[in-house]
Amino acid sequence: MIDINNESGTPVDEQHLQALATFALERLRIHPQAELSVLLVDEQTMAAYHEKFMGEPGPTDVLSFPMDELRPPQDGEDPPEGMLGDIVLCPTVTAAQAAENGRSPESEQDYLLLHGLLHLLGYDHAEPGEKKAMFALNDALADAWAAR
Repeated sequence: MIDINNESGTPVDEQHLQALATFALERLRIHPQAELSVLLVDEQTMAAYHEKFMGEPGPTDVLSFPMDELRPPQDGEDPPEGMLGDIVLCPTVTAAQAAENGRSPESEQDYLLLHGLLHLLGYDHAEPGEKKAMFALNDALADAWAAR
């Protein structure tokens, strides 16, 4: 189940985000009943979350809060069920940084939703090897979504 709640004050195509999340979860072989919450917030709210949970000032683009630490299954394993967790996106921040990354505001938001989802699934980019693997998967999912 994917729940999307837009509290950002910015118009967002919630059906599009739900379709993207569903697509990515299917590609990653996560159980269709796994629970995911996506919250879209304004910059002030995101700045408060960023400070509270990461100790960093100012708003950021995406934050992820994993719940059951679900992971993509290995070959031959059943897809995991449970609560994936919460992704918090700030549409005004993602739109503002889109051009720097060579993407449209919508594509940037899509990319960051996927990025947040990968964090929920245990991917990280603190170390060079982890970063390479995470961003390669993020790019592959974004490319597959664009090519569908």
